[in-house]
Amino acid sequence: MVKKTTVKKVTKSGKPAARRKPLKAQELKASPDELTDFYRQMLMMRRFEEKAGQMYGMGLIGGFCHLYIGQEAVVTGIQSALKDGDTILTSYRDHAHMLACKIDPKKIMAELTGRANGISKGKGGSMHMFSVEHGFYGGHGIVAAQVPIGAGLGFAHKYKGTDNVSVVYFGDGASNQGQIYETFNMAELWKLPVIFVIENNQYAMGTSVKRASSEVELHRRGESFRIPGEAVDGMDVLAVKEAALRAVKWCRDGNGPILLEMNTYRYRGHSMSDPAKYRSKEEVQKMRAEHDPIDQVKQRLLDEKIMSEDDMKAIDKELKSIVAEAAKFAQESPEPDASELYTDVLVAE
Repeated sequence: MVKKTTVKKVTKSGKPAARRKPLKAQELKASPDELTDFYRQMLMMRRFEEKAGQMYGMGLIGGFCHLYIGQEAVVTGIQSALKDGDTILTSYRDHAHMLACKIDPKKIMAELTGRANGISKGKGGSMHMFSVEHGFYGGHGIVAAQVPIGAGLGFAHKYKGTDNVSVVYFGDGASNQGQIYETFNMAELWKLPVIFVIENNQYAMGTSVKRASSEVELHRRGESFRIPGEAVDGMDVLAVKEAALRAVKWCRDGNGPILLEMNTYRYRGHSMSDPAKYRSKEEVQKMRAEHDPIDQVKQRLLDEKIMSEDDMKAIDKELKSIVAEAAKFAQESPEPDASELYTDVLVAE
């Protein structure tokens, strides 16, 4: 007979620590200006992604295109806890992360359409955009490949003697990749300032977490390396912000890495080519109706009389105009010259 064992969260000293109870929604606070800013940011991401999906359907965006619709609270809340010099990188679902880094929507849309005026000169497309200037070290098409790079950025911050942190996003599917555990081990050994963010949108391509993972509480994946982890309501931007502030402080204080599992949900398929037949329409509609991240903030703004319905309609109109202008800019931008094939290429001699 095999005796069952229980893995417990540990503190910096290695002693077991009690699991922190999540704060209730009404206990999460934000100023009127901050709530308004969160609403604008998330709505901007959604309108941008909706337009990107439309342009993909028109054949204006080639290759793959992975939309972030439904997950907007995650990157918005985490970005609110960061400062200049902090770095982020993510997977191929990267458009919203670039918007959160304050990169011009025109430059992002031009990159999606492979134009010379894109943020990566039209060479990266949807999955491989990059901007060191904005602290964004790329979207990465290889599953989990960005995680070791995130640790490398954390090493650079520590080596330079700064208190900056590296935030690396990856999905529930990527959380089963071996290189992640090699990275966990090194990050904890060297006490690197890395926040590992698992964007658990419940489905790795078309496979649910329960079918693919023996441990579905993904925030526990770092326990054997003594990395503390926490599950967060990734559909509530204030819950994300609250957890991110504590995670950032943990890293800046020199305690090493930390893991945040953001329980979120994507409304669209894994990519634009995915019909998402592995889940019911009722499941998606239930999430939209009861947990939509934008609607939650919208309701707070209305309940606290910070904004009116007319104010919100005006913001939506403004953001749609910005996105339409970005799409127009992208379509009118030139394609890269053939000579660009030979630039930005590293040759070892």
